[in-house]
Amino acid sequence: MIQIDGEYLLERLRALLATPSPSGYTDSIVRECCAELSQLGVDYELTRRGAIRARVPGRAEQPARAIASHVDTLGAQVKRLKDNGRLEVVPIGTWSARFAEGARCTVFTDTTGYRGSILPLKASGHTYGDEVDSAPVGWEHVELRLDLKVGSADGLRDFGIAVGDTVAIDPAPEFLENGYVVSRHLDDKGGVAACFAALKALVEGDELPAVDTYFLFTVSEEVGVGASSVLGHDIAALVSVDNGTTAPGQNSSEYGVTIAMADQTGPFDFHLTRKLIRLCRDHGIGYQRDVFRHYRSDSAAALVSGADIRVGLVTFGIDASHGYERIHCDALESVARLLVAYARSEVQIPRDADELGSLEGFTRQSLEVSERPEAGEVHADEEPPGPGAT
Repeated sequence: MIQIDGEYLLERLRALLATPSPSGYTDSIVRECCAELSQLGVDYELTRRGAIRARVPGRAEQPARAIASHVDTLGAQVKRLKDNGRLEVVPIGTWSARFAEGARCTVFTDTTGYRGSILPLKASGHTYGDEVDSAPVGWEHVELRLDLKVGSADGLRDFGIAVGDTVAIDPAPEFLENGYVVSRHLDDKGGVAACFAALKALVEGDELPAVDTYFLFTVSEEVGVGASSVLGHDIAALVSVDNGTTAPGQNSSEYGVTIAMADQTGPFDFHLTRKLIRLCRDHGIGYQRDVFRHYRSDSAAALVSGADIRVGLVTFGIDASHGYERIHCDALESVARLLVAYARSEVQIPRDADELGSLEGFTRQSLEVSERPEAGEVHADEEPPGPGAT
């Protein structure tokens, strides 16, 4: 059985959550991740904007694999300095102002940071009475109150505050003894922590990956860019790690691995997703499938950017995604186990080593139709036989 260091995983998660990293303000968390990669003895390189490509050598170089997670989070940005000394803000990433109300935060100027809170425009029940309950929800209906003695736009300027300053939202994490973790920004710092736990298992284990395996840490997934510019030409397959939404109408779970079959950009690679499912079954990892309609990931960004690679998405279930999030350690450890199993698994489509080729070695999808299967012959959790994927 693949062993994952659960204490190390949670240690990484705590460190990641403690480092503010809204999209566009990720230098510090990039440095945090690079320091840990150095500690593990894993070689890495950075793109110009700070996306990390870490390489774990395999028994062969190609067709190389990649596993991606993103270090950037939701946040906000100063839109306007108001005459009352408060700030109008707009979101970084897609999230509701409903979840911003009451949040503690830090405004990062060009030189320093100031603490504050995001509040509804009508925040005092003693002043507005029942109007606090009927006020509409939206970013135009909240403002940021800084913990400074300031009551005008000019006063804000005197403190060096300007339009465009970044607002980092406090995660307020809570780690419970029963395995639950409640915090903002578990999307995708939970996934990054799982990737580090998988990396640790790979570098400390006796078995090399089948082929070179790259762990990618992207810096702009929440604004739609993701893994669009960190892939190398030798990478033939990409598995993204991100959150799965546990909500009515979804099949995700806070336990085991949730394997995404599709997101809003369309189906994920048929052969890669079935391979991931087989690996779950072969290694006793609990799993379920899901389809996400209002969701995209690093994999989607890679495809949209023009990468001709097989892509998949494995997720850990999050309750109240992009809000006050909750996960369970079982899902994070399950994801880490699957990533290790994937990295060690044999290549089953050697043709993927070349960007272009003939029909020889190309994959097959069955077109057989069963008219009257016998009872018990077909099971929903079984997959059709196939060549697997890179």
